[in-house]
Amino acid sequence: MAAVGNSVARKDGIGKATGAARYADDIVFPDMLHGRTIRSTVPRGRIKSIKYDFDTTGFTIVDYRDVPSKNAVDLMSQDQPFLAEKEVRHMAEPIVLLAHENKETLNAANVVIEYEEEEPLFDREKSDLVFKSIDIIKGDVTNAFTRDDIVVVEGTYTTGHQEHVYIEPNGVIAVPEGDGMAIYGSMQCPFYVIKALRCLLGSAHPNVRVIQTETGGGFGGKEEYPSMISGHAVLLALKSGCPVKIVYDREEDMVATTKRHPSRVRHRTAVTRDGHLVAMDVDVLMDGGAYVTLSPTVLSRGCIHAAGPYVCDNIRIQGRTVFTNTPPNGAFRGFGAPQTEFAVEVHMERIAEALGMDSIELRRINALKPGDITATGQTLRDDCSAHMVLDEAVRRTDFVKKREQWKGTNRAIGLSLFYHGAGFTGAGERNLKSRARLELTPTGVRIAVGSTEIGQGTRTMHAQIVTDALGIPYETIEVAQPDTSKVADSGPTVASRTCMVVGKILEDCAHEMKEKLGKLSPAEYYAKNGEMTVERTYEPPDWIQWDDSLYRGDAYATYGWGCDVVELAFDPDTYEVKPIRITAVQEFGRPIHPALARGQIEGGTAQGLGYALLERVVMRNGAMANGQLTNYVIPTTLDMPEVDVVMMENPYPGGPFGAKGLGELPMDGPAPAVVNALRQMGMDVRDIPATPEHLSNCAVA
Repeated sequence: MAAVGNSVARKDGIGKATGAARYADDIVFPDMLHGRTIRSTVPRGRIKSIKYDFDTTGFTIVDYRDVPSKNAVDLMSQDQPFLAEKEVRHMAEPIVLLAHENKETLNAANVVIEYEEEEPLFDREKSDLVFKSIDIIKGDVTNAFTRDDIVVVEGTYTTGHQEHVYIEPNGVIAVPEGDGMAIYGSMQCPFYVIKALRCLLGSAHPNVRVIQTETGGGFGGKEEYPSMISGHAVLLALKSGCPVKIVYDREEDMVATTKRHPSRVRHRTAVTRDGHLVAMDVDVLMDGGAYVTLSPTVLSRGCIHAAGPYVCDNIRIQGRTVFTNTPPNGAFRGFGAPQTEFAVEVHMERIAEALGMDSIELRRINALKPGDITATGQTLRDDCSAHMVLDEAVRRTDFVKKREQWKGTNRAIGLSLFYHGAGFTGAGERNLKSRARLELTPTGVRIAVGSTEIGQGTRTMHAQIVTDALGIPYETIEVAQPDTSKVADSGPTVASRTCMVVGKILEDCAHEMKEKLGKLSPAEYYAKNGEMTVERTYEPPDWIQWDDSLYRGDAYATYGWGCDVVELAFDPDTYEVKPIRITAVQEFGRPIHPALARGQIEGGTAQGLGYALLERVVMRNGAMANGQLTNYVIPTTLDMPEVDVVMMENPYPGGPFGAKGLGELPMDGPAPAVVNALRQMGMDVRDIPATPEHLSNCAVA
């Protein structure tokens, strides 16, 4: 029986079920010390003095003067220091590192830092330090708004921070190895960490390797931040000569690490009275926090998706991400698209209302079809599925009938249509030159890639692809633990690319290896000829053309498509919103492992419902004030409604067995579907999370 398309046993299942899998905090090395980060307690200021108000015997103490080469986290920019030198730009900024063999002694150490405080900037609207700006232009927006046969609808929509709440906090161990250093940690992108450490350490410490330990979730929160905590552990290990483990507790992880970018999106839309979009003028503003991190790419994806899955001849999207004196914001599942697709989908509901038109019909008139041209000038191909998912969601939920039946009651139904580009934007995949490798073993084949298993099923899915492409038993496929000294750099485990891009390289490797094996099995070939390795580099479709200076061309090789329908109940006394049922219709080429795909959709839907209704980050003086799971509320199993997952197939020829990316797509739809349902009850909600406190102050639509 084929592996692809079936829910085979997970490669990591037994280890996790039995407790044999080892996470960062499970690992102990001889003479290991524990590390701690001393952080700023003001959002902006200059460091005047540092006093160590404890017996420093047995402690290793590190500050910026101990940095061997460059005190900068090398990511998209080198503006963020590993340790503050004189200036503090946000609360919880790292200043000093401590290490000690005893955790209680370490945590009792009192470091007193005196500051010369300065006035912080928290309002993104007042910030004139722009990390990145983007302009996407299609057609002639200015003249389109002068037509006399149009209706103009305007609206402003805002979203807040969101915390990742991965089940395992950030944790790493730095281990001296002769003239080198090994870093073991919970992370998504081992080769990002390598890049950052090479900048930190310079040529004096060239031998560095990074090993991903078993990782309890990422959602983007372990994309860039592990570079910071790894650098801290390495600095302590270098100075002490001992292995050093740093594992954050939940509060430190929530207060100090990155969040989803808050956003403000303004829409001004021209539409004919029969519902055809004429012009879309969109302004996107995102709060990047104190340092650049990945803000340019978050803004990029957000702007590209800001017009939604709709065709329009005249589009202007202007985007900025700016500085504030708050902890840096960074990667989060969806990468800017949940913010902008929330805005456009809520806006579409208001356009339909202004026209006196059914919002489903408005979407049908304007939804993208094969041959249509997107905001960036990309002509969509046959795997465009907006109408497919919309029609199925409406039919399956009996949407029109329920909407009519529930008018005037405390029940409502709402819908959102959305899409998500798979892989890196534009020429990103071509520039990345990701590689994958297959190695013969005495009993089968080993997959050697840098793609990480963070709970989503990477090991299993890659093994399924290789199994069927090579034509050998699934049980004979081994997946190597990502170790940068032993595996190919397959690029980061982000951007809904791990299946579509890395899986495709592995499929090609398997085809090449099958040809070389001839009629022999891997074990027979190994016994006769010894080792064989096949390594290949990703080759994106040759038709992709992209101009990064103009932000024009083929933004993504393909897109996933989704339509969510949320049915909910509303309590008029407590203003509590209770989702009763959500139908998630998603098209992503082909599910390699249906059970894992269903898990991704259910998990992303839960995360999206939390974003919509519950997850409010309270910022006080530039820092998260509710950094505990007692008062930062995420959905539990008791909060989740019945989820009806519908997986539709419209294969992408450039993906393994027709598969597209899936991981981020489910995050984009739930929030606007919830808010559009609330609109059916007369509530004009334009900001999320829509907590009871917020709903009690909402104007009537």
